[in-house]
Amino acid sequence: MTKNLLSSAVFAGLIAGSFAALLQFMFVIPLLLEGELYEGGERIHFLVDGMTQSDKGAPALGTDWARHAMTVAFNIVTYTGYALLTVAAMGFARERAGTQINAQAGLIWGICGFIAVQLAPAMGLPPELPGTVAAELAPRQMWWTGTIIATLVGLSVIAFARSMPLQFLGLVLVLVPHVIGAPHLDTYFGIAPPELSAEFATASLATALIGWTMMGYFAGYFMSRGED
Repeated sequence: MTKNLLSSAVFAGLIAGSFAALLQFMFVIPLLLEGELYEGGERIHFLVDGMTQSDKGAPALGTDWARHAMTVAFNIVTYTGYALLTVAAMGFARERAGTQINAQAGLIWGICGFIAVQLAPAMGLPPELPGTVAAELAPRQMWWTGTIIATLVGLSVIAFARSMPLQFLGLVLVLVPHVIGAPHLDTYFGIAPPELSAEFATASLATALIGWTMMGYFAGYFMSRGED
């Protein structure tokens, strides 16, 4: 069983991480490189005739193969780690609650993982372009970690609790970090166009959603095949 869980996580992480890296090269990294132009001062979001304007267009990916290889490797390692946690949770749910595990169920687990690890924290601390000025790192890390834990526990309670009061408690746990609020500065310091920041945050979350759903789908698929 342990061998099946491990192999399922490795294969799912390899597939999802590779595809997520491809999507990032297509949709996220060009925006990241464009943001770096504003961070380094090569491009400035300036005023012309009373209007805030700047040229639009991302630079080419270039030939920094070491950086590109690190992007692929980071995605594979990250999604393999996510897959290890996911298959462990699915295996525990199967043993304790008799939850059926297959590709379709894995898809739901992947979406829930995305909600907990990516979407819920992004409601307070969305993905940021390079050079974005933000609150101190330690409070943001504490809120980010607490949000993930509260969301994971809350979703688990909602999914597996059999009484309405406990399910309501799970909903409260999901909402608590957002009621507290993420740490933010009192003023804005953006150096890049807000349209670019919004596009970057949207593209980052969209590619993460696809990566998580693929990871969950293939984790469930390989787990079910290993039990045959």
